[in-house]
Amino acid sequence: MVRLLLCSSPPSLSSPPPTTSVSRPFEFLTLSPKSYHSRKIPSITKALSSTLLSVALSLGLFCGSPLDAISQESYTPQLELNCREEAEFIDDKATGKAVTNEEIVEDAWQIVNESFIDTGRHKWSPDSWLKKKDDILGASIQSRSRAHEIIKRMLASLGDPYTRFLSPSDFAKMARYDMTGIGINLREILDDNGVVKLKVLGLILDGPAHSAGVRQGDELLSVNGVDVKGKSAFEASSMLQGPSETFVNITVKHGNCGPVQSVRVQRQSIAKSPVFYRLEQVKNGPSSVGYVRLKEFNALARKDLVTAMRRLQDMGASYFVLDLRDNLGGLVQEGVEIAKLFLDKGETVTYTVGRDPLSVKNIVAESSPLFSVPVIVLVNKNTASASEIVATALHDNCKAVLVGERTYGKGLIQSVFELNDGSGMVVTIGKYVTPNHIDINGNGIDPDFRNFPPWSEVTKYLSACHKPQATRWMNGF
Repeated sequence: MVRLLLCSSPPSLSSPPPTTSVSRPFEFLTLSPKSYHSRKIPSITKALSSTLLSVALSLGLFCGSPLDAISQESYTPQLELNCREEAEFIDDKATGKAVTNEEIVEDAWQIVNESFIDTGRHKWSPDSWLKKKDDILGASIQSRSRAHEIIKRMLASLGDPYTRFLSPSDFAKMARYDMTGIGINLREILDDNGVVKLKVLGLILDGPAHSAGVRQGDELLSVNGVDVKGKSAFEASSMLQGPSETFVNITVKHGNCGPVQSVRVQRQSIAKSPVFYRLEQVKNGPSSVGYVRLKEFNALARKDLVTAMRRLQDMGASYFVLDLRDNLGGLVQEGVEIAKLFLDKGETVTYTVGRDPLSVKNIVAESSPLFSVPVIVLVNKNTASASEIVATALHDNCKAVLVGERTYGKGLIQSVFELNDGSGMVVTIGKYVTPNHIDINGNGIDPDFRNFPPWSEVTKYLSACHKPQATRWMNGF
């Protein structure tokens, strides 16, 4: 089994869907490569993100044989005497190793035992979970479908609506989303020396990268001549992005022992822009206001938001309205990067808390803000997850006021794990906490104003706002 990706899947809304068309994306953050298990597994995913776009879902992963006829340069380096392929890319079926039903169930149990955080009222404990292991593994499991049913019931007993089982087909679909623009997903793995490598976890059949000769298991070495050694999958994916129909030059090494090749790939944007913007006039306020509607946090969100806001500034916008109503989330990392656009260096975007409440990660802005103008953020009951992270980051750091309704309250972090038969699990392993140490999950965030306020009220509120103090973390939040 292997931990694949950190995600914060969106809420299943109990209320009727909004009148606008809203997608239901998955949300992802990167994991430390040290969290990988060493068990040999099929090569599927440490993706940074996935929105399960219908276009991507209809396309399969492709493990190809030698390259198609393409324009490229190649050479074969001297192979090491003990060259071997990465264990992560060895399929148990190919090697003839059988995985028993009991092993699949035990792996699922172990994932929960090591990683699950109970954010509800069920009072999960290691002792009760150990007893469950004895109950479920006390007898032989005769079929794979029976093993999957046992895992489903085992996860349902946790009482967490976001922790769930993924069938092999559902798990495969999750790996197909392309956030690079060239039809691949990247995964971070550690080599024998502890150095992070970026591997291709899968390809969209006949996508740009596959057509150019990139293959399953290839290692990405450089993008446009820039070495990606030490970079995260998200950083490398961002480097690969660009306008549709433009080209990017990448260098890949086929497998662990194959040739190194430089490949020219034409970008083909699959994700649609989630940004809509216009210049508006507001009574009793600044003469020009930049209105920006962000429908979801996909791979284009940050880039297109920056473009929109710069254009609005050039048109005379003196402050902005960021509309996050009915935005259920998307890529959490995109949300984090968007929040950083407005924050001063060192200011907190969000905290993440795991099973140990004293083990807290503080995600901060690393540089000066790109935009320093006041912001009004519009929110409602369907503003969730990554949207809530952005809204609270700007609000708690006195960069914005919130207007509208209480937000949904989805602040959990999920991790997706693969089991050895190609199925998988989504497990809640942590939660987000705002810069003001408010637990988002199940609570939501109250707005500062129910109705759109006069500009004088906005400036008054922001001038009286107090930024969060660097205090000792107590009881997790």
